[in-house]
Amino acid sequence: MEKRDEIIAGAMGVFELQGFRGIGVDAVLAPSGASTRTLYKHFGSRDGLVLAVVERRHQAFMRALARLPDHGIEPLFQALADWLVDHGAHGCMLLRARAEYAAASDAVAALVARQKTEFRGEIARRVRTCLGRPDEMLTTQIWLLFEGATAAAAVAGPSVIDAALSAAQALLSRAASEPS
Repeated sequence: MEKRDEIIAGAMGVFELQGFRGIGVDAVLAPSGASTRTLYKHFGSRDGLVLAVVERRHQAFMRALARLPDHGIEPLFQALADWLVDHGAHGCMLLRARAEYAAASDAVAALVARQKTEFRGEIARRVRTCLGRPDEMLTTQIWLLFEGATAAAAVAGPSVIDAALSAAQALLSRAASEPS
């Protein structure tokens, strides 16, 4: 594994468990054994590392979605359940980065906004496939259920994913029965 990838992987684990801004650079670099100089060589700054970690996390999730059936909304919630088994229920790393960096880094906030827009687009595509037409309100509702289940799982456990899926299916069923 390249040193850059080692640093990202190590930092991802630290940020996942301890947050972004409340942890020192030495602790962030400890899992990879990298020096501060190596951090700056590969990322330019600590914020550059945060951007790389957030991008890597998003791409990993989108790749996980790409491996699932590309129809229906059930695979989205199954992907979330699988993700929590593999990564733990700590809430959404992207939204936590956004919350911690909102006032400090426009680049982090913009990256998370782009990523969430991309994911919401995936939901919109699936809704359009299910209904045979776009439905922005339903897309937003399912997106909120998904994001809410991600956050709630950190407190209540992964069982909330089933409740969110059930609510999403009920909304989808209602929308399917409405005239277009």
